[in-house]
Amino acid sequence: MIDYKLLHALAKVVEEGGFEKAARALFLTQSAVSQRIRQLEDYCGQQLLTRTTPPQPTPAGKALLKHYHQVRMLEADLATELKGVGADRLQQLAIGINADSLDYWFLSAVAPLLRDENILFDLKVADQDETHRYLREGEVIGCISAEAKALQGCRVESLGQMHYRLLATPEFAGRWFADGLTAEALSRAPAVIFNRSDRLQHQFVERYVTTEPLQYLAHYVPAPLQFLQMILGGFCYGMLPDWQSREHVERGTLKELIPRAKISIDLFWHCWNLGAEPLERLTACLLQGASANL
Repeated sequence: MIDYKLLHALAKVVEEGGFEKAARALFLTQSAVSQRIRQLEDYCGQQLLTRTTPPQPTPAGKALLKHYHQVRMLEADLATELKGVGADRLQQLAIGINADSLDYWFLSAVAPLLRDENILFDLKVADQDETHRYLREGEVIGCISAEAKALQGCRVESLGQMHYRLLATPEFAGRWFADGLTAEALSRAPAVIFNRSDRLQHQFVERYVTTEPLQYLAHYVPAPLQFLQMILGGFCYGMLPDWQSREHVERGTLKELIPRAKISIDLFWHCWNLGAEPLERLTACLLQGASANL
């Protein structure tokens, strides 16, 4: 049987990003943490961490961490059910989420859970096409993703859609797109893209303008509010979700570069299929919040 204090040390090294930080979190010496990791690796007969900065779990390490986090969740659920020791402890839930969901509807959706339950969130923010990796590698108990297919041992629920349009100020559009949204104009005008994993603008251009690959002159701004401000300031054009841009389009401070053209992203909630009460309540809150907003 695996000694769970060894697994706890492995989890802390990964969570804290190093042996020294893990030692402080565990109130141990760094050598004691290193010894626990070596003991666990000896037991498993293989390396569980890469000795990089920060240390990263190997495939075997990821499998162990996933098991550890699932057991911790089930134990916390049992403690709550029995109303015994530890039932009032704060339980941390790691979740993968895309930035637009976090900025728009997630916090209002989980507010009842935060009020009623002893919950702490560890949110890992990435593009909706990337969050699924966190769940696959055991880093989170659930994720909001554009992926529709459930992983083995997980379940999936449809949340709804987010709609994105290519927008700019009227002045910017008049300067850079006076002859329309052509491939040549797109290759010359400054754009804003969320990060280098963001494919929304590429998808929009491939659908509505040209299938030929384009090189964009782009700002990269991975923050929803500042992303909007870049476009409103007339510095660039970019893809904005309807919830963030609707008011500006109605006032005329922003305009669609191709009227009524949009990219719709289906969002799904994936989580471990454990049946633990906190996970069930979280799922219910997300489904209700998404239904009200998406």
